[in-house]
Amino acid sequence: MKTAFTFPGQGSQAVGMGKALAEAYPEARAVFDAVDAALGEKLSAVMWDGPLETLTLTRNAQPALMAVSMAAMRVLEARGLSLRDKAAYVAGHSLGEYSALAAAGSLSIEDAARLLRIRGEAMQAAVPVGAGAMAALLGLDLAEAKAVAEAAAEHDVCDVANDNAPGQVVVSGDRAAVERALEIAREKGAKRAILLPVSAPFHCRLMQPAAEIMAQALAETHIHPPAVPLVANVLAGPIDNPAEIRNRLVEQVTGMVRWRESVAWLAGDGVDTLVEIGAGKVLSGLAKRIAPEAKAIAVGAPAEIDALLEALA
Repeated sequence: MKTAFTFPGQGSQAVGMGKALAEAYPEARAVFDAVDAALGEKLSAVMWDGPLETLTLTRNAQPALMAVSMAAMRVLEARGLSLRDKAAYVAGHSLGEYSALAAAGSLSIEDAARLLRIRGEAMQAAVPVGAGAMAALLGLDLAEAKAVAEAAAEHDVCDVANDNAPGQVVVSGDRAAVERALEIAREKGAKRAILLPVSAPFHCRLMQPAAEIMAQALAETHIHPPAVPLVANVLAGPIDNPAEIRNRLVEQVTGMVRWRESVAWLAGDGVDTLVEIGAGKVLSGLAKRIAPEAKAIAVGAPAEIDALLEALA
C-alpha cells in the first residue's frame, strides 16, 4: 500500500462540520481553540451553529476547512498514526494546500489559520462583488475548455481555474466573459455549463492583487521542510523546498488548480490509496473518476477515524 493524504478546498464546508470530532476528542477541540485564538474570534461557533451564509464567506470558509482537516489529523496522530510513516505525499485542493502543509509540519496551525484569513479577505477584495464569476463546464476536456475560455475572453479575462477531473473544468474571470463561456461551451457540446455560487473569481488573473498580498504574508511566515513532499496545485508534481513552497503558494492564487493531473501523477507514482482528511467527500469522488483503480477513503468523523486506523494498520 502506498498512500497520499489529500485535503479539501472551498465548497466542502457545511454547518456542523468538525463538531462531532471536537465533542469526541480533546485533541480536536484543542485545534478549534487554537484557530479561534489565532483569529481572535470564535470561528468554531460559526462552523457549528451557522448561519451557512456566514460560514461560506471566503474569509471564514478557508480557515474553517483547514481547522477540520487538522482536527482529524491531530486525532489520528494521537492514536499513533505518523504521517511520515503512513503517507508518501500530501496534496490539497486550493486552500487545502495550507492544510496539507500544516499536516506535514511545514506550517503551524496558527500560521495556517492567519494566512488563510488573509488569503480569503484578499481574494474577496481583489474584485468587486458581482464583477467576477466562475462556471463549471461539464463534459469538456481541458483543451476544449481552454478553447472556450479564449473564445469567450474577447477584451475581458476568462481563464481556466480548476481542472478537477475528466470532463469537469472550471473557468473564472470577468462576469461578462464567463457568461459568454457558458453559451460557447453549450454550443461545443458541454453536457452542462453552470455558474457557480461563489463570491469572487478565484484562480484567474484578476486575483493578482491577492497574490501580491499573499507574497508579503508568506515572506513573513516561517515554512519548515514538509515531512513528506507536497504535490503542488500549479505543478501537478512534488516539491519539498520551503522557498519553492512559498513561491508556488503565491502562484497558486492566480494559477490553475491542476487537480486531475495531480491525482494522476500520484497514481502514476504507485499511490494506490488516497485518504481525504477533513470535511466532506468531494476529493474522494474526484479520485474515483481520475484514478478508479485507487482506493479512496474520506476521514472527517469519529467513526471514519477508527476505520482509517484499521485500514492502515
